[in-house]
Amino acid sequence: MTILLVRRADITLEAFERVAWRGETVELGAAALATMDRAHESFERMIAERLAADPAAQIYAITFGPGDAGPVDREHDTRPRTPWTGASFGQALPARVVRGIVLARLANFLEGHTAARGQVAAAVAALLQPGGRVPAVPVQGTGGAGEILPLGHLFYELGGLKLEPKESMALINGSPCAAALVADVALAARGRTALAESVFALSVEALLSPVEAYSADVEPLWDDPHETAALRSLRSLLHGHRKERMARQSPVSHRILGRVLGQNRRAQAEAERAAAVSLRAVTDNPVYIPPDAARPLGMVFSTGGYHNTQAPAAIDAVASQWAQLAQLAERHTDRLFQHPSTAPLLYEAEFTYKQLHMVQDGWAEEAASLAQPTLLNTGSWGQNDVPSQSFPAWRKADAIGRCLDSAIGILAVVAVHVLAARDIPVPPALNEVVLDVNRHVPPITEARLVGPELEALSRAFTGRVYPA
Repeated sequence: MTILLVRRADITLEAFERVAWRGETVELGAAALATMDRAHESFERMIAERLAADPAAQIYAITFGPGDAGPVDREHDTRPRTPWTGASFGQALPARVVRGIVLARLANFLEGHTAARGQVAAAVAALLQPGGRVPAVPVQGTGGAGEILPLGHLFYELGGLKLEPKESMALINGSPCAAALVADVALAARGRTALAESVFALSVEALLSPVEAYSADVEPLWDDPHETAALRSLRSLLHGHRKERMARQSPVSHRILGRVLGQNRRAQAEAERAAAVSLRAVTDNPVYIPPDAARPLGMVFSTGGYHNTQAPAAIDAVASQWAQLAQLAERHTDRLFQHPSTAPLLYEAEFTYKQLHMVQDGWAEEAASLAQPTLLNTGSWGQNDVPSQSFPAWRKADAIGRCLDSAIGILAVVAVHVLAARDIPVPPALNEVVLDVNRHVPPITEARLVGPELEALSRAFTGRVYPA
């Protein structure tokens, strides 16, 4: 399938999923290409008029710059036209994220705000064509202002177009990386929410906790849309549960599920909102405002669009909730090991399930240690004194997410064993998770190397979150 892009509003989170995660392609509409070419022509006329009126006029990226660079002799311009900023190195981003960056990059072009020719945008879009491989883009070492380091890697080969000065800057300025990173986390949050809620429901059923804490009667009492959605999800997952439940109230870690899972959904919704805004935003620097009645040749000026503050904040919020869920998975695991009705089923032999409690503690602790806020820190020299923070935020979130996949995997293994030992039927909506557990970690009835099996389950759970 091919997505037609005519205006910025066409770059939605759904379009991102199709292009970045599903490998679909894009086509630039003829109207968009014509808009870009008209903007390029009016920009060139505007520059010519300004320099004719004032030969010493300072126009960023045209007569001076970039960065701390001084004036430029346009008749003897020796600046490189190929993007020159690909100096970062280290772990590479997944190809899906790089494809998302390419898509987000087009938002600056579609309505003429880069003043670049349509053929430049077409070359960017061509990176998404079938069979094409996107360049490797490091996720590490991105400590500068804006995103010029990773974008220098991504668009280096486009220098063969004989780019004009403003076009070269348009490829590496702005914040398409932040838009793609928060969109990637938002989509991952959808998958992890569904997976985590299923495993926690499995844990509830294994302990036979009372289900009143998730009833419809709670919804108007809390009066929160995200908590309501979490409660309804738990009820749906537990539909067909065993009627006989424990007589006393369940542990706190079970009764608070609706609120904790509701907060996770709230963070997911904010990430989706931040992604939707960021994907369609114009973030170029300098940015060109195409002609209108008041400005017949348009205008160009510098902005801070390359510093996306929504993305790292939203990514941090999701990562924090994933870390919270990893802690909650550890508490649920502990309850199954400690509760009088289930403890004997797990302690029947030293060499079966007991060691899983220790492994669970390790994953919960790792998630907690990673869940630190992404704050502004020291930047580069000169005017580039504040770095962008989306890359370190994404790296932490990616690592925490995988900790969560492992933590809920262990909880699922323990819960499935308890369900089988207690001869409790599995609610139909949870059958798929149980099958996944048994496929990778068969019942532990003898001493064996369980670590590789648990890792395989964790990878399978991660595979439920991301595309193949």
